[in-house]
Order: sequence, then structure tokens, then C-alpha cells
Amino acid sequence: MIARTIALLGLAAVTACAPAGQQDRARSDVLSLPPMKTFAKPHVTRPTRSNESIAEDFLNLSFMLESGRPLPVLTRFEGPVTIRVLGQTPPGMIGDLDRLVSRFRDEAGIDIRRVGADLPASITVETIPRSELQRAVPQAACFVVPRVTGWDDFKRNRRTAVTDWTTLRLREKMAIFIPSDVAPQEVRDCLHEEVAQALGPLNDLYSLTDSVFNDDNFHTVLTGFDMLILRATYDDQLHSGMDRATVAARLPAILSRLNPRGNHHKTAPRPPTSRAWIAEIESALGPRNTLARRQEAAKRAVTLARSADWTDNRLAFSLFALGRLSLGRDPELALASFLQAGALYSTNPETRIHEAHIAMQLAAVALSSGQAEIAIDIIDANLPVVADAENAALLATLLLLKVEALDLLGRAAAAEDLRRDSLGWARYGFGSDAEVRKRASEISALNPRRRLAAQITDAS
Repeated sequence: MIARTIALLGLAAVTACAPAGQQDRARSDVLSLPPMKTFAKPHVTRPTRSNESIAEDFLNLSFMLESGRPLPVLTRFEGPVTIRVLGQTPPGMIGDLDRLVSRFRDEAGIDIRRVGADLPASITVETIPRSELQRAVPQAACFVVPRVTGWDDFKRNRRTAVTDWTTLRLREKMAIFIPSDVAPQEVRDCLHEEVAQALGPLNDLYSLTDSVFNDDNFHTVLTGFDMLILRATYDDQLHSGMDRATVAARLPAILSRLNPRGNHHKTAPRPPTSRAWIAEIESALGPRNTLARRQEAAKRAVTLARSADWTDNRLAFSLFALGRLSLGRDPELALASFLQAGALYSTNPETRIHEAHIAMQLAAVALSSGQAEIAIDIIDANLPVVADAENAALLATLLLLKVEALDLLGRAAAAEDLRRDSLGWARYGFGSDAEVRKRASEISALNPRRRLAAQITDAS
């Protein structure tokens, strides 16, 4: 079983800057919502690292599970791939799946098509209520399982050799389980990562900066790197059953042909990610620890990253996690952590979307302290990369922050125009009308003008 983990450092943490009790009152007048906005056309990226570096990543993604268990051979589907959907389909799901299937055909060269629910398929995507899904796998937002055709089949075989990836030699049928009652963006994100893993790589690597195959969850849709990995997986020179050494011998020629630009790039080697650091990050992100213990785990992750002399996205992610977990406990530590993480992310064009998450936090701090123009500058600098990354939740959050900054500057008409645009994206990113209104109210509570009005109301 390969799972997309729950994004426990969610966007709502931005509201830790707002005084308690004001979030529910702020912007309670947001009654009508515009139609949901969606991304019509993908922003296709191209990998920028050397083929030598990409080959190493391919091997680590394809011959290792996230748990660290090795896989003895390469596995893939041999022949055309079909995919079907069972269960209740959330709004936009079929359209998002069809766009994804088109990307697999166009960018990865995979012979794949969607078929009706009543037909047998290579890959079955089944939607399950989130509460039921997480009773089975508590920390998974969604997951993929080999050799089963649906939820009942999975429950019968979940603790048997049938669902053991290490015994697989050829992919013939896979099942993906996605919650039926979450935001459209979460459904789409699950489709991108889990269908890609049903087709190809089974591992996640924290060292990756340009891929969904990273448990930091910054990339929410498949990147050019991901599509290159899948295209190489299904190249005619490879087939199921090959061991690591055989694949490693053939990869240089395959990547040279598929990605000639990569022959001319130089990429600095990245030291391996220690299991000790991964354990601390998992403790920091996990829901079972208290907030104090999670924050201490994030501090230890920062210490481990620095002691390993990492100056890449792994140190930045450690600092980002520490910042998010410190928002309500130690604002000065949170801000310092965000600034350090942002500085690290800013040195690499591949981590622009990571930097945008930091920017959202910094814009919230600027707004909360009454620096509306600084907040707007930060937001405007990051809107294009967020739109290109198709992250509607982050886009809506930035736009809602800008709405409040415009309001603070007295630009009411511009604020109202932008509000409707932001709420359209929020409906895709956050889901239900109640959740959209809740997020809008939380962000509105950061506006010092509204805080003052609330304090006056409380005093009267």
C-alpha cells in the first residue's frame, strides 16, 4: 500500500496570527458564493537537473518503498492501461481525471484510457467516505494497493501477501482509494499522486524539489520531472522483472534520448536523507503527538539537518515545519524560521512554489501588523507561480489576504471585486460552502480594522 499522507500543516495555520474569538465574527456577511473556478490547462514544466541526477532519483523511486524496504525488480503494466471510477464522484472529479489521463498520454507516452464503471480495468479508483478510509489507514489521505479491484477486496486481503508490493513482478490490477467527501483539489491531488504511483514509482524522496513524489506535499500536480520518470518507466528498453543493476545500465541512454537537455546540465550531488531525520519530521507532522512534542520534533529535525550540513530543501522544510508549529506558541521563533526557510527556498528556481507557501505566512504577518502595502507586494510577487502550480487553496488564501489588505487601504471597490474571484478559487481549494466561509472569516480576522471593530463591540 502506498499512501498520500494527510497535509497536517494545513493552510488554516495562518489564522494563528488572529486573536482567539474573532475568527467566527469576522466577515460573517459573506453569504453568497460565486461559481467554482477550475484550472483548464496545465502549465507544463521541464526538468532542469542533469540526467545523471535524474537516473539516481529514478532508481531510488522505483526500487524502494517509502518504509525503506527494497524492491527486487522493476514493475509496470505491460500493454494498454485502462482506468475506471467506482463510488460517488465528487464535483469535478471526472473532468480532473480525464485531464490527467490526457497528460499521461501526451507527456509520458503511456497507452491509457478511462472506461466505464461496469467494465474491468487495470486501475480501479474508488471513492470512500473519509471517516471509513481513515479507520483503515489513519494517516493516509488516499492510497494505492496492488492486486485488488475495490474496497471490499482490499479489506479481505490487506494483511496478506496479496497486497505486499515486494512480491510483485508484474502490474495487472491496482486499486486507488480516495475520500468522497473532501475538497475538489484534494481529490485531484490524490488522483495525480496515486495514479502515478499505480503506474510507476512507489517511493517518496524528501530530497526532490520538483516532484509530487515528496512527502512535503508542496507540489500538488505532476511536474515535468514526474512525467519524465513515467516516460522512462514505460520506455521500450525496460520491462517488468528487470533488477536494479540492469535498469541502471540502460537508464543513461534512455534519459539521453528522452531528455537531451539533461546531458548538458550539472547537478551537485545530494547527501542521502537519514532515517533519523525522517522520523523526526514524521513526528512533527503526525497527529498523535501533542503540539509541544511536535514542535520539539521539528526542532530536532532542524538540528539534524544542520549537523548534516544540508543547505537544501530538507533544511528549509524542517524550518518551515518549525515555523508552522510555533505560530501560536512562539511568534518570534515562527517568523525567524519562516524567514530562514524562505531564504533557502529562494536560492533554487525549482522551489518557487515552496517559497510561495512561506510568502503566504509572511503576508499574513504583514497584514496582521497593519503593513497592507508590504502584504500586497509579497502576494503579487507569488501569484503567478501559485497559479502555474494549480494550487487553488493557496491561491485563494493569498487572494483573500490581498482582499483584506486592500480593505485596510480603503480600496473597498477593488477589494470586493477581488473577493468574488478569490471565493471562486476557494470553492475548488476548500470544498464545502461552510468551509469556504470559515476560511474567509479566519483570514478576515487578521485585518487590524476588523480586530479593532470587534474589540469595540466587546467593550460596549
